[in-house]
Amino acid sequence: MEKQKPKYNEYGMTQWYWIVRHRENFEIGENTQIGAFTSIDALGKVEIQDNVKIGFGATILSYSSIDNKKGKVVIKKNSSIGANSTIMPGVTIGENSIVGANSFVNKSIPDNEIWLGNPVRFYKGI
Repeated sequence: MEKQKPKYNEYGMTQWYWIVRHRENFEIGENTQIGAFTSIDALGKVEIQDNVKIGFGATILSYSSIDNKKGKVVIKKNSSIGANSTIMPGVTIGENSIVGANSFVNKSIPDNEIWLGNPVRFYKGI
């Protein structure tokens, strides 16, 4: 079976029901799974590397109009983002790291660690 690339409609919605705004600033790696109803705002650039899993209903923001923060978001290879989590501008999620469901990620997470909560906090190393 051939791997499919995202196909976007005029609003940025994919065939899998996740959406990307500012697609020209969005990079996605191979073998990445993004859950339905996830919203990605790539105004300040978003890079999702290979073998990443993002749960249902996540929000990834590279720009926040509330506090006027803008910064590239990088989700490194083999990492996982739990359902309904929010990733804020300028955050990097490290290789092989896990973000628990419903987490608010307002700081970068190192490689090989599990973080969770609102705001996100260290849980344990992998």
